[in-house]
Amino acid sequence: MGRPGYTMGRDEQKEEREVLDSIFPDEIQDVSDTEYRVSVKLDVTPDPEGELAEPVIILNVRYPEAYPEEAPRLDITQPPNAPKHEHLDIQEDKARLLETLQPTIEESMGMAMVFTLVSTLKDSAELLISERQQAVQAVKDIESRKAEAEENRKFEGEKVTRETFLAWREKFRDEMAEEAARRQVEQEAEDKKKRVKAEEKKLTGKQLWEQGLAGKVTDEDEEGEDAVDSLQKLKVEA
Repeated sequence: MGRPGYTMGRDEQKEEREVLDSIFPDEIQDVSDTEYRVSVKLDVTPDPEGELAEPVIILNVRYPEAYPEEAPRLDITQPPNAPKHEHLDIQEDKARLLETLQPTIEESMGMAMVFTLVSTLKDSAELLISERQQAVQAVKDIESRKAEAEENRKFEGEKVTRETFLAWREKFRDEMAEEAARRQVEQEAEDKKKRVKAEEKKLTGKQLWEQGLAGKVTDEDEEGEDAVDSLQKLKVEA
C-alpha cells in the first residue's frame, strides 16, 4: 500500500507537468517520469558587435517524492554546442543563478512552482547580462570621454596668466624690434643700390656725350683737311 503523501505528490506532479506542456509546448523535454528540462530563451539587447543568436539556458527539474512539499532538484545547463555568450558563462554563473531561485522556492512550498521558477530564472539571467553590458558600456564611455578631453586640450592652449602674458609681450616686443631692424637694413641696402644705379646711369650719359663730341671734332678736322687738299689741287691745275 502506497503512502498517502507520496500518492498526493505524484498526482500534483503529473497535473503540473500537463500544465507546463501547454505553456511550453516546444521548450519542454522529458528525461523520465519525474524529470524534465525546460529551454529558456533570454531576451537581451544585442551588443554593438552583435550576437549571432539570443542565448538559451536550460532549467533541469527533478521531482522528489514529496514535491511540492519538498523543493525540486534543480540544475542549470546550456544546449550542446551552444555558442559562448560574451556576458554569460553557465559554468561560472550557475551557482549565482540557482541562488536567485531560493526565495521563490521558499515562498512556493506546498504549491506547483516550476512555472514561477522558469520566469524567475529568465529575469535573473537577463538582468545579469544587462548589468554586464552596462558595465562594459560604462568603461567604453569613460574611455571615450577621456579621448575627447585629450583631443579638446590640443585646442585649448596654455592658460593665460599675468606671468605668461608679460612673457609673451616681452617676446612680442623683441620680435617686433628685430623685424624693424631687419627692415631698416634691407631699406638702407635698397637705397644704396638705387644710388649706385643712378650714379652709373649719370656717368654713362656723360661718357656718351664726350664720345659724341670727340667724333664731331674728328669729322670737322677731316672735312678741313679735305678742303685744303682740294684748294691745293686747284692751284696746281691752274
